[in-house]
Amino acid sequence: MKKEQIVSQNPRVMNGRLVFAGTRVPVESLIQHLAAGDSLNKFLDHFPTVSREQAVAYLKMTLEFVDARVA
Repeated sequence: MKKEQIVSQNPRVMNGRLVFAGTRVPVESLIQHLAAGDSLNKFLDHFPTVSREQAVAYLKMTLEFVDARVA
Protein backbone atom coordinates (compact mmCIF):
# COMPACT_ATOMS: atom_id res chain seq x y z
CA MET A 1 0.00 0.00 0.00
CA LYS A 2 1.37 3.43 -0.93
CA LYS A 3 1.76 6.11 1.73
CA GLU A 4 -0.85 8.24 -0.06
CA GLN A 5 -3.36 5.43 0.41
CA ILE A 6 -2.58 5.17 4.12
CA VAL A 7 -2.37 8.73 5.43
CA SER A 8 -2.88 12.29 4.31
CA GLN A 9 -2.32 15.75 5.69
CA ASN A 10 -4.13 18.85 4.53
CA PRO A 11 -4.48 22.16 6.37
CA ARG A 12 -8.19 22.17 5.45
CA VAL A 13 -8.84 18.74 6.98
CA MET A 14 -8.81 18.46 10.76
CA ASN A 15 -6.57 21.55 11.00
CA GLY A 16 -3.73 19.79 9.22
CA ARG A 17 -3.56 16.78 11.52
CA LEU A 18 -2.33 13.52 10.04
CA VAL A 19 -5.41 11.47 9.16
CA PHE A 20 -6.13 8.18 7.48
CA ALA A 21 -6.40 8.87 3.75
CA GLY A 22 -9.94 9.52 2.56
CA THR A 23 -11.20 10.05 6.12
CA ARG A 24 -11.25 12.65 8.86
CA VAL A 25 -9.93 10.15 11.42
CA PRO A 26 -6.63 11.27 12.98
CA VAL A 27 -4.02 8.52 13.12
CA GLU A 28 -3.42 9.40 16.77
CA SER A 29 -6.88 7.95 17.48
CA LEU A 30 -5.55 4.51 16.58
CA ILE A 31 -2.56 4.90 18.89
CA GLN A 32 -4.79 6.16 21.71
CA HIS A 33 -7.14 3.19 21.35
CA LEU A 34 -4.28 0.69 21.33
CA ALA A 35 -2.58 2.40 24.29
CA ALA A 36 -5.85 2.17 26.21
CA GLY A 37 -5.90 -1.59 25.64
CA ASP A 38 -8.51 -1.65 22.89
CA SER A 39 -8.13 -4.15 20.09
CA LEU A 40 -7.67 -3.16 16.48
CA ASN A 41 -11.14 -4.59 15.81
CA LYS A 42 -12.66 -2.27 18.41
CA PHE A 43 -10.94 0.74 16.82
CA LEU A 44 -12.20 -0.30 13.39
CA ASP A 45 -15.73 -0.73 14.77
CA HIS A 46 -15.60 2.85 16.08
CA PHE A 47 -14.13 4.23 12.84
CA PRO A 48 -15.65 2.28 9.94
CA THR A 49 -14.21 4.69 7.34
CA VAL A 50 -10.71 3.39 8.17
CA SER A 51 -9.90 0.07 6.51
CA ARG A 52 -8.06 -2.71 8.28
CA GLU A 53 -5.42 -2.50 5.55
CA GLN A 54 -4.85 1.21 6.26
CA ALA A 55 -4.56 0.67 10.02
CA VAL A 56 -2.13 -2.23 9.72
CA ALA A 57 -0.10 -0.43 7.05
CA TYR A 58 0.11 2.66 9.28
CA LEU A 59 1.38 0.60 12.21
CA LYS A 60 3.98 -1.08 9.99
CA MET A 61 5.03 2.25 8.50
CA THR A 62 5.40 3.74 11.97
CA LEU A 63 7.45 0.79 13.18
CA GLU A 64 9.75 1.07 10.16
CA PHE A 65 10.19 4.80 10.83
CA VAL A 66 11.04 4.21 14.48
CA ASP A 67 13.43 1.39 13.63
CA ALA A 68 15.23 3.65 11.13
CA ARG A 69 15.51 6.47 13.66
CA VAL A 70 16.88 4.21 16.41
CA ALA A 71 19.42 2.43 14.21
